[in-house]
Amino acid sequence: MKRLLDIVAAVCGLVVLAIPMLVIALLIRRDSPGEAIFRQRRAGRDGHPFTMLKFRTMRPDTEAFGQSPSAPDDPRLTKIGRFLRETSLDELPQLINILTGDMSLVGPRPLYEAQAARWNTRQRKRLDVRPGLTGYAQVFGRGKITHEEKLELDVYYVENRTLWLDARLVFLTLWNIIARRGDIYECRGHGG
Repeated sequence: MKRLLDIVAAVCGLVVLAIPMLVIALLIRRDSPGEAIFRQRRAGRDGHPFTMLKFRTMRPDTEAFGQSPSAPDDPRLTKIGRFLRETSLDELPQLINILTGDMSLVGPRPLYEAQAARWNTRQRKRLDVRPGLTGYAQVFGRGKITHEEKLELDVYYVENRTLWLDARLVFLTLWNIIARRGDIYECRGHGG
């Protein structure tokens, strides 16, 4: 049932958002040289790697596996990139990842394979499900909590997931985006 809902949501999202996504891609190309779509290998379900898609928010010469921006004035961010991050519109290409089965609408956010290699047995439970476009740690903490706290919230989600919880997390994600919650930038000195 979850997979069927993912497919329906991804198809509907791509149909409704096709023109806005095209406009975003053109704005990115106009703002700075380089591709509009950023591709990066991440750890998926059962640790299998996949290529995650995002709209590019940083300058093309930025280190792909570097530290995430910790403030809106990070010089690596492009003008349009800052806006895309703050509105979470940079994540829209992941609807394609959902359609192909690499991701789900709700689940732990996909992290680097190198990060997954350092997890303990409990933390590796987050790999028991498909990674998500949004997740428990994004709704209840995001940039304000440490990397370890995010992992714990991800494991909590895996151990307690239901379609009702997924629906609640989707609603709260949309609410947080509309409310422009200001905790998208990673905390410094908090393990991740």
